[in-house]
Amino acid sequence: MNATLYTNARIVPCDGAVGRDPEPGALEIEVTGTRITALGPALPRAGRRVIDCDGRLMTPALIDCHTHLVFGGDRANEFEMRLDGVPYEEIAHRGGGIKASMTATRAMTADELVTASLPRLDHLLAEGVSTVEIKSGYGLSVTAELAMLRAARRLGQLRPVRVKTTWLAAHALPPDYAGRPEAYIAEVAIAGLKAAHAEGLVDAVDAFCENIAFSPAELEPLFDCARALGLPVKIHSEQLSHQGGTALAARFGALSADHLEHATAEDAALMAASGMVATLLPGAFYMLRETVMPPVQAFRDHGVPMALSTDCNPGTSPLTSLLLTMNMGATLFRLTVAECLLAVTANAAKALGLGAETGRLAPGLSADLALWDVTRPAQLVARIGFNPLHARIFQGDPQ
Repeated sequence: MNATLYTNARIVPCDGAVGRDPEPGALEIEVTGTRITALGPALPRAGRRVIDCDGRLMTPALIDCHTHLVFGGDRANEFEMRLDGVPYEEIAHRGGGIKASMTATRAMTADELVTASLPRLDHLLAEGVSTVEIKSGYGLSVTAELAMLRAARRLGQLRPVRVKTTWLAAHALPPDYAGRPEAYIAEVAIAGLKAAHAEGLVDAVDAFCENIAFSPAELEPLFDCARALGLPVKIHSEQLSHQGGTALAARFGALSADHLEHATAEDAALMAASGMVATLLPGAFYMLRETVMPPVQAFRDHGVPMALSTDCNPGTSPLTSLLLTMNMGATLFRLTVAECLLAVTANAAKALGLGAETGRLAPGLSADLALWDVTRPAQLVARIGFNPLHARIFQGDPQ
């Protein structure tokens, strides 16, 4: 199999520190088949197809590690309600929020969900994304949740992209289980998880731990089930209030805790000790006009890796731009350029349990590359509404 050599690129491996001004040609990268086979200066040319990158910036392809990409319906009316001063919690109590998306999603078949979701996925791919996590969570019944994950798997077959699926039936309590959260967890979240696992539809298990969703005690049986099935867990926690979900996730060795606006330094210490990633979601912070920021400095102090993601969903983060997400991470959460780039590459891969597969440019990893019509990482983060992607290479195949 002939190797391809990419030369004259400003390569940022995201396998350690991220410099401000990478030099063109200081590193070259060799790809054979689907894998990176060499990275270094002045690699051998003989027998290799050589591609001159003309001084462009090269990074790992981007990773969107927290999305609700598959859903039905639209919640622009809730945006207008929030503009009128109605808080998200009140909208949810009125039957909006996740429950509104439940009604629209349940009305669609898996094929219809695929058709509705493809434009959102294509927008991400057009910005250099190679890997997308897609959650269930808007069906809130076993049948509808399984349909969502079938649609997610189908998206990964229709496009050159790596899709990781997450079971999020514990997203909200549907009206037919009002006042019976334990029954819902047992009869839908756990029973459905077992069915999804048997069908090969699920890669991880997530839950929403919040005062409008589920408590740590209610979620513990679900995480016990995930552990018994050999599935990693993650959690939506400390978004609107501090409920202790992060501590629960840390006890189960979770991949990540996500949102985290109301997390504490103690939470950061627990996350560091258990090897978790802090996935920050500035789109939701922005859309909900939140004022409490995630404890970014505590994550730095404790060495907790930080990821960024779109949180693409119909209501609180209708965002399909990971480039804009990086800008938001820098502007709203005060992340550095280097932190933003690592947050959508190496750290995002770790948040999905893919750190040994993608997210960095290193020999042995998947050849998932992005070539940009810029020369510095800051140019990916600073601009708004600007997509400088020149080429996306997924598993060695230029797109």
